Amino acid sequence: METKAQARTRKYTGFSFYLALLLFVGKRALAEIRYSIPEEVKDGTVVGNAAKDLGLDINSLFERRFRVVSESKETFFDVNQDNGALYVHKKIDREELCQGSGACLIELKILVENPLEIHYVVVEITDVNDHAPSFPEKHQIFEIGEQTLPGKRFQLHPARDPDAGINSIRTYTLSSNDHFTIDIRQSDEDKIPFLVLKKSLDREQASKHLLFITATDGGKPPRSGALNVSIIVLDTNDNRPVFSQEIYQIEIQENVPVGTSVIKINATDPDEGSGGKIEYNLGKTLKKKVYDIFELDKLTGEIRVKGEVDYEENDVYKLDIEASDKGTPPLTGECRVIIKIKDVNDNPPEIEVTSLSNTVSEDSKPGTVISLLSVRDKDSNVNGKIVSSITSDVPFQLQPSYKENTYSVITKNLLDREQVSHYEITIKATDGGDPPLSTFKTLNIQISDVNDNSPQFSQNPLQFYLSENNVAGKLIFSVSATDNDLNDNAAVSYHIVREGSKNDIMSFLNVNPDNGHITALKSFDFETVKTFQFHVVASDSGTPSLSSNVTVNVFILDQNDNAPVILYPVSSNGSAEGVEEIPRNVNAGHLVTKVRAYDADIGYNGWLLFSLQEVTDHSLFGLDRYTGQIRTLRSFTETDEAEHKLLILVKDNGNVSLSATATVIVKVVEPKEAFAASDVKSSTKADEDNNVTFYLMITLGSVSALFLISIIVLISMQCSKSTDFTSKYLQEPNYDGTLCHSIQYRSGDKRYMLVGPRMSIGSTIVPGNHANTLVLPDRRGTSGEVRPRISI
Repeated sequence: METKAQARTRKYTGFSFYLALLLFVGKRALAEIRYSIPEEVKDGTVVGNAAKDLGLDINSLFERRFRVVSESKETFFDVNQDNGALYVHKKIDREELCQGSGACLIELKILVENPLEIHYVVVEITDVNDHAPSFPEKHQIFEIGEQTLPGKRFQLHPARDPDAGINSIRTYTLSSNDHFTIDIRQSDEDKIPFLVLKKSLDREQASKHLLFITATDGGKPPRSGALNVSIIVLDTNDNRPVFSQEIYQIEIQENVPVGTSVIKINATDPDEGSGGKIEYNLGKTLKKKVYDIFELDKLTGEIRVKGEVDYEENDVYKLDIEASDKGTPPLTGECRVIIKIKDVNDNPPEIEVTSLSNTVSEDSKPGTVISLLSVRDKDSNVNGKIVSSITSDVPFQLQPSYKENTYSVITKNLLDREQVSHYEITIKATDGGDPPLSTFKTLNIQISDVNDNSPQFSQNPLQFYLSENNVAGKLIFSVSATDNDLNDNAAVSYHIVREGSKNDIMSFLNVNPDNGHITALKSFDFETVKTFQFHVVASDSGTPSLSSNVTVNVFILDQNDNAPVILYPVSSNGSAEGVEEIPRNVNAGHLVTKVRAYDADIGYNGWLLFSLQEVTDHSLFGLDRYTGQIRTLRSFTETDEAEHKLLILVKDNGNVSLSATATVIVKVVEPKEAFAASDVKSSTKADEDNNVTFYLMITLGSVSALFLISIIVLISMQCSKSTDFTSKYLQEPNYDGTLCHSIQYRSGDKRYMLVGPRMSIGSTIVPGNHANTLVLPDRRGTSGEVRPRISI
């Protein structure tokens, strides 16, 4: 069976061949460089310029974190980030680091980042002759009977030299004498010296001989060690014990229980009595570890397990056994027991994370390296073969490196932080044993945000209702947008799209860029503006910034802020006074005159009611509270006065009513006077009618212009969006005499109308904040848009 040193040599020979093959195949394999230094060099000794040999830019070593990463606790080498030199960090003892005569190699991992690279450097530690050969004991005694024939061999204690190669033991020499010579038996890597009797001993001539054995190594200069050998010449006992085999070989599994019998050896001695009784002993020159693991029964020759047997520590043990009889002098026989240890799968794989980027940007492309890791298993052959995989369902995968059991963790798919902001990557390494053993390693990866989401409004367009006469500078409403990104990428600011001279209202609006609160710099008048539209843009603070806009439709709600205006009667000086003459012979129900008034407000706020505040005779005149018509209640009598004063109060129907008054002087004349005055009055009446007509024309012209503007605005809104927003005039044919506004609109599945004094049949009053709101029967499909309709 090959020794560990041979196995290690074969391993590195195969490694060198694999490396050469990778270098020949192409650029995908990173270069591996090799250095050689002797052991025991001082700390700081430069091994070589690794950065230069690896082709790295020396000026970028510090920024790229040029360093040596080690799997063991002891770090023998380090690198200088200023010049790229690889130097000795700790004194190296080759004999402590590597046992045997094979090549002593240390493999280093050199890591650089940005981009992430890993390079392999092999440093061979060469031996120096720093140890002299030494014997386990300074003195060895042999008892040899004088009848012993020439050629008899006696095993000497072999010397030990931890050095390797030429610096190990090369020869044994014997001090000059007449009876003995030395012979060397080569056994594997060991040289075992034997003392050979070349001339028979004569106890009568000399009962004791003193010899000196010198072991010399091959170093320059050579070093040596000495052993004192005493030969005591005895009589009798002429047969030595003989083993059934000179070499015994046995194979056991590692981790066998303590007390397990390994083998039973046997030796025989043909002598009788005490000369044929045999006792077994382990050789005195074995390594101390052997005595801790195995024990030998002196009487039976059975070898049993005493301690823990670990294949990874040693795969073969060689035991030298001596069998001695109890004759005088005692004779001994030797044999060797070779115990091979069979590997079992008792070590799970180990996963080492060489480098890890805990944070990955969500815009990383597939194939981005986030971590480097390596796996290993202390077991051998199939038990040490490892299969690695990612068990969790994540957008990452393992990519094998050119070097066995080395992997890169790379992104497999595109990432989206808004969907998943954190991943736990579970890596599983399983060996090929039976049963297999597995190890798990979890990598925690945070996904960093990039600005890939624009702010979004909850709905578009937005609709707000604002009462007229708002306080300038106060908050009127707010807009809000959300951004799924983080931090600055989600910090939203707002601004209003300014359209210049196209929309003067925009210049009176202001938005708080931080919270979207919108304030008006002026007070709005429903009678001037009933609706308007503008656009708000929400922008985040990312780089580059993303934005979106929303259309805001604002509807002005009417308030009772206009008092009624008397259109008739109006005197020449502008006061609300008029004089009416009627014949005394008129019958009850005669139309004396009609008070006409106008209110600029809408709905109930513009619904006018008339009442008599003062009258000289309540039995003569009556006033229609809705139309303003003044009629006689009865015929005049001779006792009735000729002149009557009527004070009429005109008030609207707002929550806080506004009013105006008109004064009508009624003069009662005789029929002839009335007829005579009728011509004069007709002329005056014509002038007054002309004035009334003029006022009505101005009013109707204003309303018509407002109607046309509303039609144009609503057509524009229809073209710019799908919202069904129209405006029409409604006529109120049942209302005669008093100008009154009404507005009809739609909200949800109901249609509403604010009305004047005449209500349509089939309409009902809806209780609420506005008692002048009517629900109209809906004759068409439901719609949620507001549809203002104005009429006079």
